[in-house]
Amino acid sequence: MFKRILLPTDGSELSLKAIRLGLDLAKTCGASVIALHAVPPVQSLAYMTEIVANIGFDYAKEATRFADRHLDDVRVMAEQAGVPFERLLLFGSQPYQAIVQTATDRQCDLIVMAAHSWEGLARLLMGSETHKVILKSQVPVLVCH
Repeated sequence: MFKRILLPTDGSELSLKAIRLGLDLAKTCGASVIALHAVPPVQSLAYMTEIVANIGFDYAKEATRFADRHLDDVRVMAEQAGVPFERLLLFGSQPYQAIVQTATDRQCDLIVMAAHSWEGLARLLMGSETHKVILKSQVPVLVCH
């Protein structure tokens, strides 16, 4: 049924729940998984270039450390499930763009991801990466609550 499943992760508990479901599905179908952590860009202000450069370096360093920890967690879970695993860490684009592009580039036939429950003003300002993926993806998206 499915050959390659994309598992975006942000390290949250809800994201881990989606990963567990994706790994169970992959094991049942004999599919491989790609765990993806997408790091959004640091927003910069032109008149603060020196400060932003320092923040950008620290941000990238900390984001990489955070992503490595969570991608390693997924690797361990995949190994325990006996599911072929690949990890991917991407910088610079919005997470939904990285997810949709990775699904296309890596010929994934399913994306399994969490639905985060932003509410009120936070949802209005931040939007929902999951919602954007659903709107832009050419492959099915399984959303976990």
